[in-house]
Amino acid sequence: MASEQDIITFLERHRTLLAQERAAEIERSSLLLSNCGPKLLEQKGLCLGGLSIVSMNIGLGGKTLVELERPTAYHTSPIFPPHTFRNGDLARIEAHVASNATAKKTKTQTTADKSSQAEGVVYKVTDSRIVIAIDSPDGGNSDVLDLPERCRVLKLANSVTFDRMDKAINQLEKIAVPSGNADGKPAGELTNLIQVLLALRPPSAKERVDNIPFFDQSLNDSQKAAVKFCLESPEVACIHGPPGTGKTHTLIEVIRQLTTQTTVNLKPQRVLVCGASNLSVDNILERLLALPTPDKGDRLKVTRIGHPARVLAREGILDSTLEVKATNTDQAVLARDVKVELETTLGILSGKGKGTKGKAPRGAERKKLWDDVKALRKEYRQREGGIVKSVLNESQVVVSTCHSAGSRQLFNQTFDVVIIDEATQAVEAVCWIPIFKAKKLILAGDPMQLPPTVISINKDKKEPKTNKASKTKDKTKKSTNSQVVPKEQSEDSTTDDSEAELASAAALMSMSPTVIVPKLVPPRTLETTLFDRLEKMYGASIKRMLEVQYRMHDLICTFPSQTLYGSKLKSHESVASHLLFDLPDLNIEVSELKSDYVEKEVLQTPVVFFDTAGCEFFERVDGDGDEGSRCNENEATIVDKWVDSLIQAGLSPGQIAIITPYQAQVTLLTSLLRPKHGPTMEIGTVDGMQGREKEAREVGFLKEKRRLNVAMTRAKRHLCVVGDSSTVCHGGSYLKKWLAWLEANADVKYADLE
Repeated sequence: MASEQDIITFLERHRTLLAQERAAEIERSSLLLSNCGPKLLEQKGLCLGGLSIVSMNIGLGGKTLVELERPTAYHTSPIFPPHTFRNGDLARIEAHVASNATAKKTKTQTTADKSSQAEGVVYKVTDSRIVIAIDSPDGGNSDVLDLPERCRVLKLANSVTFDRMDKAINQLEKIAVPSGNADGKPAGELTNLIQVLLALRPPSAKERVDNIPFFDQSLNDSQKAAVKFCLESPEVACIHGPPGTGKTHTLIEVIRQLTTQTTVNLKPQRVLVCGASNLSVDNILERLLALPTPDKGDRLKVTRIGHPARVLAREGILDSTLEVKATNTDQAVLARDVKVELETTLGILSGKGKGTKGKAPRGAERKKLWDDVKALRKEYRQREGGIVKSVLNESQVVVSTCHSAGSRQLFNQTFDVVIIDEATQAVEAVCWIPIFKAKKLILAGDPMQLPPTVISINKDKKEPKTNKASKTKDKTKKSTNSQVVPKEQSEDSTTDDSEAELASAAALMSMSPTVIVPKLVPPRTLETTLFDRLEKMYGASIKRMLEVQYRMHDLICTFPSQTLYGSKLKSHESVASHLLFDLPDLNIEVSELKSDYVEKEVLQTPVVFFDTAGCEFFERVDGDGDEGSRCNENEATIVDKWVDSLIQAGLSPGQIAIITPYQAQVTLLTSLLRPKHGPTMEIGTVDGMQGREKEAREVGFLKEKRRLNVAMTRAKRHLCVVGDSSTVCHGGSYLKKWLAWLEANADVKYADLE
């Protein structure tokens, strides 16, 4: 069992890793912003320039919503150029900088710049407008927004998530290490759940539940076993859901069992459902809202925490957000009157209100109006706080990201159970934010897919291996491409280090439950998730794996099942043999002479491998040296030709997706394919594709096993792989196995650009 010193060491290691990650993110952002001119910033998607303010309104929490657009006076088109701004990003509004502006600034200019700046969070982004939510605290001059007439928006490093994770670690220390507190008393309840997670005690014996009345009769045996396991576990349960196994489907059944009074659940429980991303929790929310109304009782009361602009733009989902629900209550009428008055005053201050004639007030009049804004904002927050509390208290299920669980709206809210989806994509510290709000935890995810994105790992590991990497580059100069990059692969030591870890994890799946003495081990990197740690601490007894997949043709499923899932992942009979040929409404656009070829080589072939060995397909690096993104025009041409074959065979562009490791290759493929096939065809990097599936998918090689697993398991009926076998064979033991499997099972074709 863990000692107090073990816990202190564990928490200090988390603090160190979080500090390194925060520093890496800030350094990357600040260096880029300081070294780039205005034009280059826009090209990199980190800046939108030449904007003007359209309006200033009030959002949830009294935030000032500043809406900006590209005015016709400065731009020929109101549409934004390509950029990287997303909802939730931290951004700064400041004076527009001309492309020929000098980099040096005087002290007076810098002071003036700060007075006309405002930092906030991206609230909403459309093709032609961006809204920044600025949270101005009461008091001081921070409420006064004196923004310039012509401005720009810069993307900044987001520290809010790090602040909340640091706060969670500090809270955990106060609870678990009372001797470190001033009075020697814990700052909160040291629940059985927290003790199990910190190896202070083993999980309690299962509370046996029999004859569960399942709501969804279509669940397979492994899904039912996982649901039963979650209901029987007093403190923590993990659901391991490989690709296509219906993990979300299973979680919905768990939520229904917990929130409904049945013969095995006499008292309905309150559940907080979290996820590593907005997409994951919105997916669960959509499924919950689609549930049928029970014969007896009301529909499940679900509330989504987060701004409406951050959730899927569907009416039912938007209506479930806290902001929309708060505006539909009886108490909201008075708050709405205050909000209207507040927005009117802000309109006058910005010069955009009625009767202002485009001129903002100055001097004493402006100061008086800002005093009014402070008073109105305080009153609005008070009224709104009561409404929010009322809405949440009536909710049986609250849905949010792990990070948003630490928001002001959920302060002092408690739940019976916390469910965290995509737990294997979230760093452990962010999972602790919702954990404090309940006494039981259910984690769901797949440790064999993408881990959390950690910047500091790559930064730390690049420098020591420069010489070795350059030697590798010389050896493979003619055979590298955007999908196969030996130089970067040789630098990615996390791949080699994780070989044993993945093998160990696969072995755990075949282990029978044994008595394991839990040991609290500090993480080596932030990629070690809470799911991973619990599995290593308690072995296979802490989880149940879903074993039937409903996505892939059996041939596509075979390799990952054998190498990553202990040969336990099986294909459901409904998908085991399905091919592109079985799709309805195929309209083959080829002559009769080619129809036999298309039918056999394209529509009835589940896996195709285009081997570019010996073709001397040189890649191009876009950017500065190692930091540059890579692309390969010849490979892109092969992909283009095969996509044409799929389209001619009758597939629609929306049924095809293309994965590549590099953003530069995404850009190149987009320029080739978008003009011909439109925007419905998905083209993206591996990190952006997890959780999505398509009838046909084309991928390139990736050394990191979990990324390769994501890439190959998105496909349902057809997988096309493009890569250089002579290079892949140098990519480590896992890629050697993958190449051998392709050569034995795929339809191998040799690249031909003619």
